[in-house]
Amino acid sequence: MKVNVGGIDRILRILVGIVLIGLVATGQIGWWGWLGVIPLATGLIGWCPPYAMLGFSTCKTS
Repeated sequence: MKVNVGGIDRILRILVGIVLIGLVATGQIGWWGWLGVIPLATGLIGWCPPYAMLGFSTCKTS
């Protein structure tokens, strides 16, 4: 797996994931908030399957 999620994209994914999971845990939103696990995981590992399939990357090229 080649890293294809970089910088700000990664930070935003992690924040969105944490917020959604936190909202579910406090009862603010329904079960669908557990979908926050997906952006959290892709942000933490730095790899997004749809990006890979489409040949897209937000990482800086050196």
